[in-house]
Amino acid sequence: MNKKSIKILRKGLVAAAVVAVGLYFIPIITLLYLLGGIIDVLRNDQRNAGLFSRYFLGNGLFTWLLSPFNLLIDLVSYRNRGVWQLDQFPEEYRREVEEVLAVFQERRDEIIADIDAKFESGRRGMYVYQWYGKQHIDNVPAFTRRYKYIRTIAVSVFSGRESTSLHFGPLRLTLRVLYNLMPVKTDQVFIECGDIKHYWHENPLFIFDDTLLHRSVNEYDGRRYCVFMDVIRPSPVPRLLSALLRFVSLLVDGVKAVFYKNWIMIGAKPRGDAPAG
Repeated sequence: MNKKSIKILRKGLVAAAVVAVGLYFIPIITLLYLLGGIIDVLRNDQRNAGLFSRYFLGNGLFTWLLSPFNLLIDLVSYRNRGVWQLDQFPEEYRREVEEVLAVFQERRDEIIADIDAKFESGRRGMYVYQWYGKQHIDNVPAFTRRYKYIRTIAVSVFSGRESTSLHFGPLRLTLRVLYNLMPVKTDQVFIECGDIKHYWHENPLFIFDDTLLHRSVNEYDGRRYCVFMDVIRPSPVPRLLSALLRFVSLLVDGVKAVFYKNWIMIGAKPRGDAPAG
C-alpha cells in the first residue's frame, strides 16, 4: 500500500469515527448532513471514487459543511444550470455583466500594465477592485460604483505553467464569471468543470457554479489574465440573497486566507480597513 492510499485510509477511518460519534450523540443532525452531502456531491458529473474522496475527505469538506445552506439557496433560486451562458441570465443581471466586461475590454492594455507593475513575480495573483461589495483598488471609476447583482470584480493572474488542483468553492449564493483578457490560441490554457473542458481561445467567457468540482489550467509559458466576477444567483428574491451575502461576507474575510493561501491578493486592504462598497 503506497503513501497516498495510507493517507486516504487514515482520513476515512477518522471520518468514520467522527460520523459514528455524531450518530450516537446527535443522530438527526448527523443524518441530515450525510443526506445533504450526498445530494450535493451528486450534482457533479464525474461520480467516481476521486469525487467522493475530495468532497468528504479533502478540499470539499467545507462545501459539505455548508451543503444544507446551499441546498436551501437552491430552493429560492432559479434552476442551477451548472455551466451558464450569459443569455440565460435575466436582462438586468446580463446588462451589469456586459457593462463591466465592456470596461475591461476598453481598458485592457492599461489594466494589464498596471497588474504587471504591481505583480512582477509570483505564482498566482488576484488584482482586486471589489471583493464581496467592499471597495479596494479604485483607479477605474466604473468599478467603484455599487452594483445591484455583481459583488466581486477582480482579475485573476496565473504565471506560466501554473494551475490549480481540482477543488470546490464553498457557497452557491453567487455564480462565477470569468473572462480571459488575452486568450492565446492554444489548448494548454483552459478551465475544466465536470465533463466540460473550456478552452479560452474558443470563447473568452465562462460562467459556472463554482461549488462544482473544477480546476483552472495554464500549461502555457506566458501569463493568463482572467476577469473574475461573482454575481448573485438569479432568483425571484434577489434582495434575500443579497442580504444573506452581506452577512456571509463578514465571515468570508476570516476564511479568505484558507481558500486563497496560494494567491497574492493585490490591492486587498487589511481586514477591517476596507470601506463598505
